[in-house]
Amino acid sequence: MTATPTPSPKKQRSPKKTVLITGAAGALSQQVINRLRGKYQIVAVDFRELTFHSDDIPSYKIDFTKRVFEDLFKTYSFDSVIHLGRISSSEETRLRRYNANVIGTQKLLDLSHKYGISNVIVLSTYHVYGASPYNPALIDETAPLKAAELTMDLVDSVELENLANIYLWRYPDLNITILRPCNIVGPGVKNTMSRLLSHNYSPALMGFSPIMQFIHIDDMADAIELAHKKSKRGVYNVAPSDWISYQEALDYCDCTAVPIPSIPPSVPRLITRLISLKMFPSYLVNYFKYPVVINGKAFEEKFGFKPKRPLKEIFRYYREIKN
Repeated sequence: MTATPTPSPKKQRSPKKTVLITGAAGALSQQVINRLRGKYQIVAVDFRELTFHSDDIPSYKIDFTKRVFEDLFKTYSFDSVIHLGRISSSEETRLRRYNANVIGTQKLLDLSHKYGISNVIVLSTYHVYGASPYNPALIDETAPLKAAELTMDLVDSVELENLANIYLWRYPDLNITILRPCNIVGPGVKNTMSRLLSHNYSPALMGFSPIMQFIHIDDMADAIELAHKKSKRGVYNVAPSDWISYQEALDYCDCTAVPIPSIPPSVPRLITRLISLKMFPSYLVNYFKYPVVINGKAFEEKFGFKPKRPLKEIFRYYREIKN
């Protein structure tokens, strides 16, 4: 475990193929590392903190926008990259998110092309579609990415996607696979939705209970492992074929809904800002008003993916942690 890589005159080669995994401090990355470590030599990197996985997995804390990041590519012969290091909108300021998510991703993709990597996985989010009353009932991968039009706080997420799409078509040799999952939840997950389901009391907009989708962190890790193994370039939604309303999900998790006035539209945003509700950020308010239901059939059919954990199992976890 080390903070900065020390480039060697000769690249370190392993009898196993070497995989660079970013976002190593996150629960999802750790699940992916556990799945791949037996078959591959893993190198773990995180923008935010230094992590320890085991003695045989080198780990680094590196700003992807800095020159020292390239030293990793000089030190190791990477065969593939799994980029899970997207900073969520609740973690940093807009500027730091933009630098990490957009400038950092561009540097990562440039280095991947420069050093001949032929398998790149990029984790995105369903949030890029935007929450609007005009969304189709079921959103497929060809739908426009409207989130940046609706809130400035998701601009970096949309730009990261646009950037990955540019590299997908400009450099087909990278074999980029972009994954847009629905709400990832389960043990260790600290995103907005997981925080809401974990609490005894969670806010809900009066008069609204949109349909939502949830995927267990174990299933999402399985999906990433499958995408890495089969390496089929393209953009794919990742979601189960079942869904449930937000307030029903709260009920199943033994959460009591705390009503928040929903009109005029500025009121819920003002309330969430005033009381600094980190688990219910103002820029995500529309996602708790309008359904954003994504069609995951393309990924299921092309990769042979089938989620194993039903909604009952997901919600049982959140009920149990309250007791």
